[in-house]
Amino acid sequence: MRIIIISDIHANLTALEAVLSDAGRFDAVWCLGDLVGYGPDPNQCIQRIQSLPGLVCLLGNHDAAVTGKIELAAFNNEARMGVLWTRNEIEDVNNEFLKGLEANAIVDSVYLAHGSPREPIWEYIMDTRTALSNFELFDTPFCFVGHSHFPLKFQKRNAENIADLSIPPVGSTTMMIPRAIYNPGSVGQPRDRDPRAAYAVYDSSRQTWTCCRVEYDIPSVQTRMRAANLPERHIKRLGAGW
Repeated sequence: MRIIIISDIHANLTALEAVLSDAGRFDAVWCLGDLVGYGPDPNQCIQRIQSLPGLVCLLGNHDAAVTGKIELAAFNNEARMGVLWTRNEIEDVNNEFLKGLEANAIVDSVYLAHGSPREPIWEYIMDTRTALSNFELFDTPFCFVGHSHFPLKFQKRNAENIADLSIPPVGSTTMMIPRAIYNPGSVGQPRDRDPRAAYAVYDSSRQTWTCCRVEYDIPSVQTRMRAANLPERHIKRLGAGW
């Protein structure tokens, strides 16, 4: 089965549509959270996600903040501005969809979380020490996470208490070896200095992972963000991917 792995769309419909178009044929979509926050299209992104086949969708920290499940004090000032704007814009039916999402799941022997197995909403897995401690908290062959906005892979060495960090090359398809943690990167707010929308393709039959990037019309998103009076810092960073 060909599964599209996406995360951190952040209300960027243009990036999401570019990913879906670039991906070609797929059987299912697993979304690792943060449909909203930062961007100008919260309602459209939620509605588009719900239309996708084989959907599994998790709750991210921005989703949780919009629905009131976590306190705004946990966010910096600009992120709070985005959350408050989204609260005013989001339609009731879409807010209810976010409220119904879970922070983690196990699907087809893959552990899914927005942040990490230890802290599904908040923890960033960005280094081997954090990854290693999280390997003890799931027993599936693979774990897929988002949240950091970086496409990463952490591989646990067999019979050794060591985890290796690597960045999968864009466009490459690699065989997946248990046990590993994968991050597809961010669709709508990349932060690895590559502004292209990031996603991954997981072939569950062949046990392969393909790291993908696609260009999209960033200026059109920035124009919509400015029209909504969203923070300028979040607008500018789209163009450079930081």
